[in-house]
Amino acid sequence: MPSLTVENYLKTILQICGLTGERPAATGAIADALDVAPGTVTSMLKTLSESGLATYTPYEGARLTAQGSALALRVMRRHRLIELFLATTLKLTWDEVHEEAENMEHAVSDLLIDKIDAFLGFPGVDPHGDPIPRADGTLAEAVGRSLAECPGGEKFRFARVLDQSPEFLRFLTESSLTIGCQGEVKTNRIESGAMTVLVDGQLTTLGRDAAQKILVTNS
Repeated sequence: MPSLTVENYLKTILQICGLTGERPAATGAIADALDVAPGTVTSMLKTLSESGLATYTPYEGARLTAQGSALALRVMRRHRLIELFLATTLKLTWDEVHEEAENMEHAVSDLLIDKIDAFLGFPGVDPHGDPIPRADGTLAEAVGRSLAECPGGEKFRFARVLDQSPEFLRFLTESSLTIGCQGEVKTNRIESGAMTVLVDGQLTTLGRDAAQKILVTNS
């Protein structure tokens, strides 16, 4: 069985590279995501390469092999289903579920995860709108475009949030911006880097950086 550390690295590389792995996950990006020193990342990437779970090129980064990608998707599936289970059954908020899922994802069996999946009705996304890998190892393509691209007057449905830090999620909650909500862009002033959106009668001003972390679809 792979260690907790190995699973965390594989999941992080998958999140950085995406399914296609067109671009490698840079050492610095992995270090930032896991909050470890770049030297530590380099050592682990060499270990993953020797184990056949990733390919590592110095000064370029790492890509997952087919075996590493399959394992990373299993870990991601566990994590996102646990998040949704905690939010649905225990009513944890979307800014609370990530850390709890991080603690639990390495301890649960695939059998239990499959039972949770069936109990929840085989959901497609987690509380943050991230697609949940299926039991067969496939992952639906994420949908949505950046809220920052929407012009004034356009209506939208909040589909996914990319920044899942507790502070940002709590800000969104206070602004009535939650997954599935519908709203309208009132103004989008590119020259000032700010936009205003109306959701549930509440007008919120967002900086362009914040808006780029929110993915929406047509309402």
